[in-house]
Order: sequence, then C-alpha cells, then structure tokens
Amino acid sequence: MEVKKRLSSSSLSDGKIRMIQGAILALALTIFLGNLMMWVIMPTFTYYQKWVPALLAATNSTFFDIQGPIMMNFTLPILFIAVLGCIYVHLEKQKSDSVTSYCNKDWLKVLKKPKIIKPLGKVTWIELFFLAMFIILCVWYFSAFVYFHYSTITTYAATKGVQVWQARIDRLALVIGLTGNICLTFLFYPVSRGSSILPLLGLTSEGSIRYHIWLGHMAMTLFTIHGLLFILFWAVSGRLHEMLKWDPHYISNVPGEIGLLVGLVLWITTFPAIRRRMFELFFYTHYLYILFMAFFLLHTGMFYACIMLPGFFLFLIDRYLRFLQSKQKVRLVSARVLTCETFEFNFSKIPGLEYSPTSVMFLNVPSISKLQWHPFTVTSNSNLESDTISVVIKCEGSWTKKLYDVISLPSPVDRLEVSVEGPYGPASTHFLRHDTLVLISGGSGITPFISIIKELIYMSSTLKCKTPKILLVSVFKNSSQLSMLDLLLPLSGTPSGCSNLDLQIEAYITRENEPAQEKSEPLRTVWFKPNHSDAPITPILGQNNWLWLAAIISSSFALYLLFVGLLYQYYVYPMDHGTNKVFPYHTRALFNMLFIAVSIVIAASSVFLWNKKKSARETKQIQDMADSTKSLNSLLAYADQELESLPQQSLNKSIKTYYGQRPDLKRILLEVKGASVGVLASGPKTLRHNVAAICSSGLVENLHFESISFTW
Repeated sequence: MEVKKRLSSSSLSDGKIRMIQGAILALALTIFLGNLMMWVIMPTFTYYQKWVPALLAATNSTFFDIQGPIMMNFTLPILFIAVLGCIYVHLEKQKSDSVTSYCNKDWLKVLKKPKIIKPLGKVTWIELFFLAMFIILCVWYFSAFVYFHYSTITTYAATKGVQVWQARIDRLALVIGLTGNICLTFLFYPVSRGSSILPLLGLTSEGSIRYHIWLGHMAMTLFTIHGLLFILFWAVSGRLHEMLKWDPHYISNVPGEIGLLVGLVLWITTFPAIRRRMFELFFYTHYLYILFMAFFLLHTGMFYACIMLPGFFLFLIDRYLRFLQSKQKVRLVSARVLTCETFEFNFSKIPGLEYSPTSVMFLNVPSISKLQWHPFTVTSNSNLESDTISVVIKCEGSWTKKLYDVISLPSPVDRLEVSVEGPYGPASTHFLRHDTLVLISGGSGITPFISIIKELIYMSSTLKCKTPKILLVSVFKNSSQLSMLDLLLPLSGTPSGCSNLDLQIEAYITRENEPAQEKSEPLRTVWFKPNHSDAPITPILGQNNWLWLAAIISSSFALYLLFVGLLYQYYVYPMDHGTNKVFPYHTRALFNMLFIAVSIVIAASSVFLWNKKKSARETKQIQDMADSTKSLNSLLAYADQELESLPQQSLNKSIKTYYGQRPDLKRILLEVKGASVGVLASGPKTLRHNVAAICSSGLVENLHFESISFTW
C-alpha cells in the first residue's frame, strides 16, 4: 500500500513537472522562432530601411548606443533560452525514475528514430530537421544578401571608384564572410559540455561534437574564400595597400588577416590525416581559438559581433567553470589492473555528487602531460557506490600507454596527481521504459553498459523495481578482454549483485578458436596513498547545479551590461555624442572583451566559492576518514574477498562465450521478444551503424534504438 501511495504521489508530481517542462519548451520555441525571424529578415531591404530605423528610434540610448538593439535582438533571446534550459534540466532531474519506467509512450520516439545517411552517418529526424533548417538559412542568407548588394552595384562601384565587375567581387567577398559568421554563431554550442540548450533538443555535448567539426570546416572554408576574394579585389583594383589598413571606425583589415592565418593553422591540424598521426599537435593548436576570436572581434567590431556572442558567451562560462574544477587535485584511491592493457581508476567523491549512467569524466595527469585532457566513461553508479566514482581506461594511444606503464609496474607509485572535469552526462535516462534491453558493444565499448547494468542492479535490489530483461552482446578480439566483464559488479553497495537481474551475456571472441590453455590472471588492485590536500570529487556548483548555472548566466550578462552601459554613458558618449566616429571600434571591442571576462569571472567564482564552502565540511570528513588506517584496512579486506563473492559466481553463470565467430546481429535483434525492446550500441563506427540500420529497417516494430553517443 505504501509503495502504491508513493507511486501515486510521485506520478502526480511528475505530471506537474511535465506540464511545466512543456510550457518551458513552448516558450523557448517561440523565442527561438522570433530570433530565427530576425536572421531571415536581416539580409533584406525591409530590415535596413524599415526595421533598423524603427529599432534604433525605440531602443537606442546613450547607455548602449547601437550595440543595445543588436544585443536585444540577437544576444538576449538565446541567453534567456539557456536560462530556461537550466530550469528544464533541473526539473528533469526531479522526476521519479520508477514512474518514468511505466511510461512507454514517447511522442517524440518517431522523431528520435535513427536514419543512416552516408555523408552524415547516424542521425535522427530531429537532427535532420535542424540540419536542413540551418542549410536553408545559410542558402537564404547568402542569396538574399547577394541580391541586396548587387541591386545597387552600379552606385556602389561609382562611389568606390572601381569597375562594376570589380565591385561584384568586393560584395561577393563580403557576403561569403557574412555567411561564414552564421557557422561561427553556432560553432560553440556543441562544445559546451554543461550546455543547457542541447538537452532541450534531446542532444548531449558528446553526441554533438560532429556538428562542431562540420561547422568548423564550413566556417573556415567560407572565411578563406572571403579573404582570398578580398585580396583578389585589392589586386585587380590596384588597392593592395588596403591589406595594411586598420580603420578605427569601420572593418579593420589587419586583424582580419591575422585572425584568418591563425584560423588556417588551427584548421589544418583538424584533418584526420594529421589529427590521427599527431594528436598532440592537433590538441595544442586548438587553443589558438582564443587568438582567432580576439582578432575576429577586432576585425568586425563589437556591434556586429553581438550577433554571434551568445554561443561564445555560454562557452566561456562553461570553460571557466571547468577551469575552476580542474585546479583541485582529486583523491585517487585505487586502480584495478586488468590483463588486457586496461585499468579502472577509483576516485573518492562526496555522496552528494550524483550522475547518470553513460556519463563521462575528463582526466588530466600532469606527470604524463600538463595540458592534455582525455574523456573516459564512468563505470560506477552514484547510488550503489556513494563514496567512489570509477572510470575505465584502455591503452589506445601514447597518453594512455604511458599511464598504463606507470600503473602496471611491479611496485607502482604511491600517489598519482590527477585533476578531473565532470562528470558530464544526460540529466536522466529511461531504460526502464522498455521490456527488454539489448546492449551491443565492441571492445572497450562495453564501458557505458557497465554503468547501465549497475543502475539496473540498484533499481532491482534497493528500490525493488521491476527491471527489463538484459541481453549484453560483447565482441572482443581475444579472451584476455573477457576480464572486462568482471567490472560489471559494483565495488560495494549490494551483496546480491546480478542475482536479481534477468541478465544474459553473450561474449564473442573473434581472433581465437578455443579457450586459452593457461589460467587467466585475476584483477590486480593497486592502492594509493593520497595527500591530505587531495580532495574528493564534488559537484562544482553543488546539489542544485542547474539552478546555479542559470544564476551565473543571468548575473554575468547583467554585470556585462552594467559595465558596457557605464562605459558608453560616461566615457564614449561624451566623446563622440552617438556619431561613432571618434571612439575607435577596436578599443570598444577590447573593452567589451575585458568586460565579458571580468563579468564571468565574478559571477562564476562567487557561485563556485559559495558551494565549495558549503561542501567543505563533508570534504574534510572524507579526507580525515580516508587517512585513517582502519578505513584503509577495511578496503583492503574487501578487495581480497571481492572476486570470491557470490555475486561473482552469479555473474559467471550468466556468461556464454563463443570463439572464432562474430555475432549475427540481425538474427539476434529480430528474435528478441518483448513489446518494447531498447537497443544501444557502443564501439566501432561500423558496428553502431549496422545496429542503427537494423533497428530503423522496419522489419519489426518493437525495436527502439536509443540515440546515445559515447564518443567525444
């Protein structure tokens, strides 16, 4: 009876949450469509001859000058959507997982179905819709601006003192640069790891990296053509001296040329042939984005840059918060070394740090590289393992190989200095809505599924919820990789392990025809001795992190507006009285860059320090307890009996191993029973695409491919 009452009450609150979320989505969509209309109307005579004069008359002031109406139309709406997104995700985390599991209806499930399109790979209908809308916007923007400028090309040529065909090159170069700015406007949204806008679209940062790559290629292609056409125009019109022009009250050519050269260096290293062979070169040159954006602002001035400001502003907030988190050295407790050049790091954390299955965490080990950060899947469960958080690392490059060599030494180091960023992951998961889960992995791709299975162990053993049947299909190259299946059991939390789950594991060994004769070595646990100053991992913005992020976005932008208003009112306006012909554009841009940086530092640092102070007591208790001999001895005792436990025996009974063959994925998926079968794939690109193609083929109606990416 008590459970039914709790579910009923939970259902009621979840119903209210869904209503509020629906209202938030409707409001965000309305604001976005209004912002999109501004983009559509901008390259037209209507905008410049009617809208701009009316907007200036209604909103222009001595506090913000012409920058005010531009920020009102292009910057403020997107930042407001970001704040709405924070509230939306916060509410998503308040939903009851148990009630969500009973809801099998998803009105967006048709739009979330994957499609395999050769140039794009695996995409959903939602992604295709926004991609098509972006391409249409770029085509419209380009064609409308060409018409706008070419309709008065004769007058412009006479004013400029050049021939008409030369003027056409000049205007075409400008229009291509303006179109490139659209790509730059959206470039930074996918790489904001703590983005509150992506969840509104059902996306995550790790799943949107490809859009950042595509936008980067498009932007640099257009900017390169933009620069070359201007050089061509200057050459044919005898104006090459303009390459050295730095106009204080219009577009400055010199910073634009420097910015383009910086961007080209960054761009060249992103191509696969260079990135795969010289990853460190690619990694370090990517920091040139700071110089690129600085020279871009000096080139265009702040008035036009406000159009692309919101994405970059949100990225800077995210980047600074990551910087604050990364300055703290974390408490690395132990490492479990497997026989397949794979190991698991176990970090201490406070119980208040909660995360969803399939989350990832970025690691930096200064002794290996001071600047490199690498993402790894979190394999622990915040409910079962409240004091630890674990990631699995497989040797697949020079950085991981060096780290493995340090860990696997006969007498490894006593302490390893590590910094982390994250964990990052979806606000919630809905695995329980399916009758059956089919998890298909290749090699180290099994790691996201470890966290999912642990979550289901918690659901079945602690919450006593009905959980779906689980079929785990894992493909390995050799039998030594079977040791990764030992990580399915939590370090602590429930004695029953997998016994309450309907779990079936099919392991396929592709490069061996029979089991290895020699007995496999057991997991080896390496215990570290952290410094007292090494802190457990804490949520950077506390328990209500999304609400705090909304406060940071709002307060930092308000501070920025205050600084800009004071500058214009008491320094710029008394100098040029609104003519914009006295105070240099590049000086305005420098002041704006300074104000953006200072505003974000003040707002984010204040929230960070407030939450750090609140968690200080809990952090100190963990540090003191972890330093005690008694605590360490108990952990060691647990490690000794870990592999001999009943849960381990239960897990072994669930495993069927097949040698010298690959799984027949089509047969496996089509034979799975259940009204709703959730299918997840992780591993090589070919495997993921094959699974998505089978699920979207329409051969059966019960397969629902979960569009989750595990690759940064």
